[in-house]
Amino acid sequence: MNTEKATFAGGCFWCMVKPFDSLPGIESVVSGYTGGELENPTYEQVCTNLTGHKEAVEIVFQPEIYPYEKLLEVFWSQIDPTDGGGQFFDRGSSYAPAIFYHNEEQRMAAEKSKQELEASGKFDKPVVTPILEAKPFYLAEMYHQDYYKKNPVHYERYSVGSGRAAFIQRNWGEQK
Repeated sequence: MNTEKATFAGGCFWCMVKPFDSLPGIESVVSGYTGGELENPTYEQVCTNLTGHKEAVEIVFQPEIYPYEKLLEVFWSQIDPTDGGGQFFDRGSSYAPAIFYHNEEQRMAAEKSKQELEASGKFDKPVVTPILEAKPFYLAEMYHQDYYKKNPVHYERYSVGSGRAAFIQRNWGEQK
């Protein structure tokens, strides 16, 4: 079956894996770094906010089963699209949200979904999440992969303590 890649930055990558992981047609969701110039950056380097990289997830999916447009809906429901300075508790450019498109169809779909979100009036501030051409994606260290499965108690505390869970509940209702 045909697969594509989708790449989303939505703050802490730990919190961006779980929402996509169990959807139909999703083959893999991995944590990593993208958007910068440094090859093979480490977590410590990215966290300095000096490499240009963002924490992100790369999703391999089957578009016939779960189309890119549906992935975009999930993405928007996991972030504060009006905050370009980071996400929730995590501040700095390495935690800023972005959609990284892999082809022209993804770019157009992302632009359309952003315009629809802006026009919906859901947020009283502008939607500032950029839509950027995909750059090389570097896999994060193994201890970051599937963090929500390996460390469920800490993951849940982090999701709640960072303010992400309350924001999602307040703006989107039940988590998707």
